[in-house]
Amino acid sequence: MAENRTEYKIYDKDSAPDDARPLLKKSEEDFGMIPNLHGVMAEAPTLLEGYQKLHDLAQKTSFNKDELTVVWQTINVENECHYCVPAHTGIAKNMGVSDALIDALRNDEALEDDKLRVLKHAVLSIIRNRGRIDDDSLSEFFNVGYERQQLLEIVLIYAQKIMSNYTNHMANTPVDEAFEAFKWNPEKK
Repeated sequence: MAENRTEYKIYDKDSAPDDARPLLKKSEEDFGMIPNLHGVMAEAPTLLEGYQKLHDLAQKTSFNKDELTVVWQTINVENECHYCVPAHTGIAKNMGVSDALIDALRNDEALEDDKLRVLKHAVLSIIRNRGRIDDDSLSEFFNVGYERQQLLEIVLIYAQKIMSNYTNHMANTPVDEAFEAFKWNPEKK
C-alpha cells in the first residue's frame, strides 16, 4: 500500500501561527531546541499544547525512568515511529537509562528484568486490544507489583504517543540533528 503524506512546514518561533509561538518558546526552554515534531505540530497550536501537557504529565506518573522509557519506546516501536524512537533514545540516555535496556526496546527484544518485561507486555496488550487486557496479563501485572493506577497511566502516555506517532507518520517529520546518531528504521511487521 502506498503511503500518503501531506507536506507540513516545520515552524520556528518567528514563522509559527501566533498561538503557537509561546508554545515553541516553551519547547526551546525545555529541550534547548525546538524539536522538528513541535515545529510541525505548531500548525495546530492546540495539538502542540495538548502534546506538551501530556509530555509533562507523563513525567509525573508513578513510573521510574526505566519504566517510563519502556512505556514510551514500546508504543513508539509498535507504532513504527521513525522519529520518536530516536528522540526517545536520546531522552532515555539523558535520563540515565542503560544502553542495554534502550537497545532491547529499540530492537523489540525480550527484556531481562521480569517487572519491565511484564510492563512491556501489558502496554502491548493494551495497544493491540484497544484498551482491553486479558486476565492472565492482568494477573501477571499485579503479581509483579503494579497497580490499577499504572494501567491508567499507560493510557495517558499512549494518548501522548498517538499525538506524536501519528503526526510523524502524516508529516514524515525529519529526525532532529540532535538525534541523528540514534536513527531507527522500523521493520515492517
